[in-house]
Amino acid sequence: MQVSVEEAKAQLNQLLDRVAAGEEITIEEGGKPRARLVPPVEKPRPRKLGSAKGEFVVPPDFDDPLPDDLLAEFYK
Repeated sequence: MQVSVEEAKAQLNQLLDRVAAGEEITIEEGGKPRARLVPPVEKPRPRKLGSAKGEFVVPPDFDDPLPDDLLAEFYK
């Protein structure tokens, strides 16, 4: 849905209800988009530390220097 700035000012409560229902609304000024009203992003659940224990083993050479040919690729 697209509304003008004037419409957005006059109908903010109704627009917020529509956004809360999942709709995205573009606010335009002079026929050009100026802002978007979008539903908030849900907060991710906190991660549980140690949930992948035993699924990955850090190899002993993990922090060894990269081979010269691979390192050279970063500087091309």
